Order: sequence, then C-alpha cells, then structure tokens
Amino acid sequence: MTMRFLITGGTGTTGRRVAAALDSQGLSVRTGSRTPAPGTGQVRFDWADPATHGPALTGADGVYLVPPIGDAAPARLMVPFLERALEAGVRRFVLLSSSAIAEGDPGAGEVHRALRQLAPEWAVLRPSWFMQNFVTPGHPHVESIRTADEIVTATGRGRVAFVDADDIAAVAVRALTDERPHNAAHLITGPQALGYSDVAAAVSKVSGRDIRHRSVPVAEFRERLLATGMPEAFAEVLAAMDEAIAHGSEDRVGPAVERITGRAARSFTDFAAENAAAWAPAP
Repeated sequence: MTMRFLITGGTGTTGRRVAAALDSQGLSVRTGSRTPAPGTGQVRFDWADPATHGPALTGADGVYLVPPIGDAAPARLMVPFLERALEAGVRRFVLLSSSAIAEGDPGAGEVHRALRQLAPEWAVLRPSWFMQNFVTPGHPHVESIRTADEIVTATGRGRVAFVDADDIAAVAVRALTDERPHNAAHLITGPQALGYSDVAAAVSKVSGRDIRHRSVPVAEFRERLLATGMPEAFAEVLAAMDEAIAHGSEDRVGPAVERITGRAARSFTDFAAENAAAWAPAP
C-alpha cells in the first residue's frame, strides 16, 4: 500500500524539500501551509488553528512535523495535534528538532519526548545549524553580509558542523518511507565543525569580498534579534544557543547523513561555491 503524507511547514526550508522528494518518488503528498497557493495542491494548515488540523490529516499515514516558527513553547500546540493524528490513524511521525535541543528540553524537546512515548513509529531529526541561514533572503546573516561585510554572532571561537538542508531532507524522507521505522533520534551534521570566522573566510573567497566575523556579548546579540521584530522569548532562546556554542556545545560531527542516505554530507566549501551570487553587495 502506498503511504500518504502530510508535510507541515511544507513551504519552509526543509518541508518543501521533503515534499518534493516524496512527490518525485510518486508518493501521495499533502503540503500544509497557513496561506496555501491556489492550484498547488497545498492545504491550509495552521498550528494555532485546530480547525485546520482534521482536514489536513484526512487519509494521512505519516506526518512531517515542523514546529511553528518563532514559538518558544510549541508543545502546547503540537502535542494535542499529535494525539489527534494518532486518533485519526496516523502511525508514522518525523519531527524536525535541533542538535541544540535534547529530549525533554523546553520547546521541541517536549514534543520529542511525547512523540517517543505516544507514537508507534517515529523519528526525531536533530540537525545542526543550517547552511541555508547564510543565503536565505531576510535572514540576519545574509543582510549583515550584504550591507556590512560581516557576520554577527555571540559564539566567540565556538564551532558548528553546519549542515545542508538537502541532507536533512534526505534523512527525513528515509525516516518517513523506510519499511522499518527508525524509532530513534538522529544527530544530523555537516562533515566538518567550523567557526564563524571559517565561514566568513569561505564566503570571502567565493564572493571576492572581505567578510569578517564579529562576536558580540550575548546581551547585545539578543538586542539585535529583538530589533528584527523577533518575539522576546524566541530571541532569548537563540541568544542562549549562541552562548552555548561559544562553550563548545555544537563542536561535533556525526555520521547520520551518510549512514542513513548512503552518501556523504555536503561540505560548506561546496555550498559556498554554489551560492556565491547570494552575497552580492546590496544596491
């Protein structure tokens, strides 16, 4: 029997990649969006509107769970949805969490715990920081590179094994479609841990510009996030994650991408070479 999937966050960085990969395999995919585009097959789905949940779940066997963006406490919305999905007959769930969030931690960690306890077939993806953060229009890193020739963090000399969203999506697809459920959490990283100064050097090389990393105190970084309009609670979470990186929390490399997909994780060097146009100077 062909499985049918609901992809929440279906127009986001990983969700659209997961949906496209499943569709390319001829599988039935329903993409959830708060503002579905006409003629695309998308369905309306809003974490904060339970009235959208039932119709989106109709006929689904598996669900890709992407927490609501900017919400520091997603469990209050996601756990009731999980319970409703189980009642509707969904068996398999794949949750997008973070390498910085362990099972039971506030936020997605609470959803991770509920998923392990309640779902018969599940996987939790714990990716490191996305390479796409450096090329997605509107992201603070992109804007600071284009307008000020710098990347601003509170990470100091801390290192991160940045990961390509294509690799995350490839793991997600396997977790959704493999005959045997993974029933595990996967730490997903790129092949090398890099400092933000290393990232700045890679961007400089391919863009022909002199990009630098400027590390600021955590309080200053938090204020920069708030100035973008980010909710205060979420800004607190991200600032704390940068502080943890400064103390080595993300200085690790894992084998999940190659072990699960059969191919090596993409390097930041290759990613930068293919995305040089994203760092063109602002007009």
